[in-house]
Amino acid sequence: MVSAAKLRRAQDAIVQMRPYAVKLQEMLSNIVSSASADVNMPLADERAPERILMIPITSDRGLCGAYNANIIKLTRQVIKDKFAAQEAKGNVTIMPIGKKGYEAFLRAGVNMIDTYWQIFADLRFENVKHAAVYAQESFLKGEYDRVEIVYSQFRNAATQVFISEPYLPIPKVVNEEGTKKTNADFIYEPDMETLLQELMPKILNTQVYKAVLDANASEHGARMTAMDKASENANEMLRSLKISYNRARQAAITTELTEIVSGAAALQG
Repeated sequence: MVSAAKLRRAQDAIVQMRPYAVKLQEMLSNIVSSASADVNMPLADERAPERILMIPITSDRGLCGAYNANIIKLTRQVIKDKFAAQEAKGNVTIMPIGKKGYEAFLRAGVNMIDTYWQIFADLRFENVKHAAVYAQESFLKGEYDRVEIVYSQFRNAATQVFISEPYLPIPKVVNEEGTKKTNADFIYEPDMETLLQELMPKILNTQVYKAVLDANASEHGARMTAMDKASENANEMLRSLKISYNRARQAAITTELTEIVSGAAALQG
């Protein structure tokens, strides 16, 4: 009931935010893809992926079915599929957002940044921004060569899609052949480099905030669905137990009646 009450607000937040964030990301990817080589874009620099930062976004509370387990499982699967060599060298770091992810990776004993896992305790853009800025600054310093976000994309109360998205370097857009850059018809004022230096961090902060809002709405939807199923299962179990109880009670009464009748017959005999 609590999640059902909170879901509407969380759903409104992500539904209003998503078109804005998606269009910004699309615009940024197009600009990065069409920019000439002499434009300075450090957040889009592609390097050999030696050091990896994974940002799984889970919830702070349980009772939401397999929601948290799926996020943790997908994070581990992405590391296994894409960054197994880096993991073997100890170059994969986890920066969890959400208590459940923090606890799971803490038990696993992996390299972890435990600074930003309490964001859901006070979910505001300013708090999410700190985590995004840390990832960006660490990438610029060369501490990480790849940053990926693992979260649940909210579709509706009953459907969440668990995905892993590249965050840094900023992904480029390619055409169907997969080789040529996409041309973007933009007019820049002031010049492209100045504009990108100002816009890139803001858009990247927005992407993390969108992922957190998606995760927040998904959590409430998953919990509402899980608890509804749990209530249905409990009611079904209650019905089954009532039938079993009535059968056992009837059997006991029948046995007692049989014993009484048998006793009376024996006395008459």
